[in-house]
Amino acid sequence: MATKQKHKLSRAARQEERAGLLFILAPIVGFLCFMLFPICFSIVLSFQNWTGIGDMKFVGFDNFVELFTTPTFWYSLGNTFFYLIGIPIGMIIALFLAMGMNRKIPGVRILRTMYYVPVVSSLVAVSVLWNQIYTKSGLLNAVLHSLFGIEGPNWLYEPGTVKWAIIIFTVWKGVGGTTVLYLAGLQNINRSYYEAAEIDGASGWKRFTHITFPLLTPISFYIIITTIIGGLQIYVEINVLATDAYEFTKTAITVVYYIYDVTFNQGSGARMGYGAAISWILTIIILIVTLIQFKVQNKWVYSAD
Repeated sequence: MATKQKHKLSRAARQEERAGLLFILAPIVGFLCFMLFPICFSIVLSFQNWTGIGDMKFVGFDNFVELFTTPTFWYSLGNTFFYLIGIPIGMIIALFLAMGMNRKIPGVRILRTMYYVPVVSSLVAVSVLWNQIYTKSGLLNAVLHSLFGIEGPNWLYEPGTVKWAIIIFTVWKGVGGTTVLYLAGLQNINRSYYEAAEIDGASGWKRFTHITFPLLTPISFYIIITTIIGGLQIYVEINVLATDAYEFTKTAITVVYYIYDVTFNQGSGARMGYGAAISWILTIIILIVTLIQFKVQNKWVYSAD
């Protein structure tokens, strides 16, 4: 009887083990098919000349040599880093919003929801709306004309304004998420620090510089890391807002937009290998920037522990 019960338990254990293996099989297969294989294939592809149809032709390092000697790549890389200007602007705005929302004022929950709506909204959908706002007869120029009597430009079609228009949009889109992170950080700061500072006669500015800002540096570091990684891959905003970005090559195009254009947007002249080479250079740039940030974090990130 005991042997039979032991046999039944072992069978149940084996079935549970098989079920567990099946559960982990799906993410493993997904990783192999959709991450590891594309990564390995793109490495091989970066040394090939291939239109996506027909045979590949090995060209060695020609794709890498070409991209480093092509002005469009350098223009797109410079523009990509220029768009990162929006990161500190968004962080400053988000910090002040979070400090305001951290106070006990009427309607603060409604304000939190309002500022977070852009984050959960479809990027393509809101980009289309902002495209209309930025037109010559759009809302932005109407406001400028009514308040200041200024005839605004066609923001997305003039080299002097298109990049700033995109920066304004990206700040608006991301400030809600950053505000929520800062608000969570503010609410986790021990109130006894502020009470002790008030007893010592510390001003509001000193409380901010000696308590609030230092204790928020871990969150600031996380925000900087994630937003720079995302900012270096900016694409949708350019594709939807700056529809003539390639016409204004020196003005609006980014590295990822350039990758898409040379890889998929040239019909029979598509260059998969060249696009893969640019992708790997961008990956290396992101990795270097991220490693530098981790290297210098000990000099400014404060830990209460």
